[in-house]
Amino acid sequence: MSAVKNVMKNYIRNAEIDEFLQQELSEAGYGASDILKTPIGTRITIYVTRPGLVIGRRGLGIKELTEKLEKKFNLPNPQISVTEVEIPELNPRIMCNRIAQMVTKGTAFRRAALWALNSIMAAGASGAEIRIAGKLRSERANYEKYRIGVLPKSGDPAEKMVREAVTHVLLKMGLYGIKVKIALKDVVPSEFELKEEGEKEGDQAKAS
Repeated sequence: MSAVKNVMKNYIRNAEIDEFLQQELSEAGYGASDILKTPIGTRITIYVTRPGLVIGRRGLGIKELTEKLEKKFNLPNPQISVTEVEIPELNPRIMCNRIAQMVTKGTAFRRAALWALNSIMAAGASGAEIRIAGKLRSERANYEKYRIGVLPKSGDPAEKMVREAVTHVLLKMGLYGIKVKIALKDVVPSEFELKEEGEKEGDQAKAS
């Protein structure tokens, strides 16, 4: 197998593992995972909002998850560690799942989207955008988009600042697609820094 095919195979396998973990750990607030192949096995770091649900009583939950991954994906000696997401509101996948859960429980999609936008901005984001598509108000598919703050659309700032995620939820009206974009404020350093007058005088004194 060539190096390119081997890399593509690993990407596909990691995507399948990520999808599996999202389904298995939705109640625990699954946010992301890092998969690293080592000489002694496969190390998987899982980021969730409720680590206790993943670990389980006396570690039974994480043991069962390890056995499932080993059997389903034929992983050699998988080693799982669980990390809590510090600010869930800045994780687009978690916010996607929260909107999906609210809509499933009967909350209007517009109210769920506006609640998510307010929560994201309150957590310190630079901007956010939520797009909900499906049979929202009639038998004909449509979409609505909600945006707040500053959200770069292209170029280097967009690549560095913006994180996005997509999820789907099946309702009586049909399948809804939910896409969340979040612009992180502290990712790109500022181009210049303003100094107070006292700091300028101090710098000049040191130079002399």
